[in-house]
Amino acid sequence: MRSNLQSVIGIGSEESRSTGELLSALGSSPVKVNRDGDFDTKIGFREPRSDGGSNALVANILEHGRSNQPARPFLKPAVSASKKAAIAAMTQKMDEEIAKL
Repeated sequence: MRSNLQSVIGIGSEESRSTGELLSALGSSPVKVNRDGDFDTKIGFREPRSDGGSNALVANILEHGRSNQPARPFLKPAVSASKKAAIAAMTQKMDEEIAKL
């Protein structure tokens, strides 16, 4: 997702006003085990921006566009590109755990 975000920032604009704040705010939480025994992590943007605005709002505008700005998707392509690899990794881990039984 980080490389996709880097590639769309400033594209299609006459003069990029990117401060790099959105890119630096992208991160993930530590992996934790929830009450059901499943592993969870969150991927997103730290809030708020230095100007008090919302990084999530800026990301949403980039992803979907607005009336005077075309969409520059970075999230959906990242999910699509990693889906098969994630399913394969989960399948392999599940098979390993089943083999232990």
